[in-house]
Amino acid sequence: QVQLVESGGGLVQAGGSLRLSCAASGRSFSSYPMGWFRQAPGKEREFVAAITWRGGSTRYADSVKGRFTISRDNRKNTIYLQMNSLEPRVTAVYYCAVRSTSWSPAGRGMRDYDYWGQGTQVTVSS
Repeated sequence: QVQLVESGGGLVQAGGSLRLSCAASGRSFSSYPMGWFRQAPGKEREFVAAITWRGGSTRYADSVKGRFTISRDNRKNTIYLQMNSLEPRVTAVYYCAVRSTSWSPAGRGMRDYDYWGQGTQVTVSS
């Protein structure tokens, strides 16, 4: 059974940093692309960042470029999202996702991913 568990969310002041983690279990995900999405209250879930299976290629939403960094450790079946210079507008529930097609590109759409975690809340206060 595939399971994704996010952690690392919390309350932080504007300008601070957080690092989110997503631990995958149930199979080896080393050949699959993975991504982060977020959903703010009253808004649709949106793409944040994605990374290919080897980590050689990453993609970001324009709104987070330069401040967020996605990475992965295939030995631990874990991906990370380092978030710096946080602003209140990034407050949301952050979800990780995996696409269970080996060697596939890291997509930006929700339909590009097959499994999802339960999410972790990130709240940035002003």
